[in-house]
Amino acid sequence: PMPGMVTEVAVSTGQEVKAGDKLVVLEAMKMLTTVSANADGTVAEVLVKKGDQVSSDDLLVRLKD
Repeated sequence: PMPGMVTEVAVSTGQEVKAGDKLVVLEAMKMLTTVSANADGTVAEVLVKKGDQVSSDDLLVRLKD
C-alpha cells in the first residue's frame, strides 16, 4: 500500500489465514500500517523479512487457496 520498512512479519510459510488477518506491518514516516490478507488461504511464500525496505508495488506475501 505504501513504501516503507517492514517492522513485523506476522505469518510464516504454510500458515492458514483468514481474510483480514495481519500479514505484515510497515512503518513510514513514524506511522505504522498493517497489511492484511484480502482472502482466506494458506501462506505460500513470505517475500520480505523484518528490516526490509519495500516500495508500494512490491509483493510481500503470496497466498494460495
